[in-house]
Amino acid sequence: MSDAPTDNADLGNEPVSARLNTLAPAAGSKHAKKRVGRGIAAGGGKTAGRGHKGQRSRSGGNVRPGFEGGQLPLQKRVPAFGFRSRIGGKTAEVRTSELAAAAEAGDGVVDLDALKAANIVAKNITRARVFHSGAVTAAVAVKGLGVSKGAREAIEKAGGRVEE
Repeated sequence: MSDAPTDNADLGNEPVSARLNTLAPAAGSKHAKKRVGRGIAAGGGKTAGRGHKGQRSRSGGNVRPGFEGGQLPLQKRVPAFGFRSRIGGKTAEVRTSELAAAAEAGDGVVDLDALKAANIVAKNITRARVFHSGAVTAAVAVKGLGVSKGAREAIEKAGGRVEE
């Protein structure tokens, strides 16, 4: 018979199904963490595993990740790569599902000014590109915007047109 508690006195000798509050590790399977710096007799006294002297033996002593003791670190030795696009922050993505709202603001023509008037893109945006995402609910004329292949097909299928 196990020592597990039972749900009900009527169940007799049947153990209770495992519950989070009854789970425990097997006896002897866990070892207590070594407590260092508690005297010589405790087995981890004196230097407490830190060795003798040096920056890392001191309280709070360590170096930041990547620091190589004053030598030029690897991160600075390897060549730089990539770049930060100067037009990326000024280019907006527009979904085809947003074109109907922009068309109302722009009298049926969707251009950058109509997108700004409909609050679809921010005022500082200088370029926009239309991507196919969602249905085109109205026949719209897209003018002066980049248009993906899928978006172009969806606009023309809805009776609209794309002008460069």
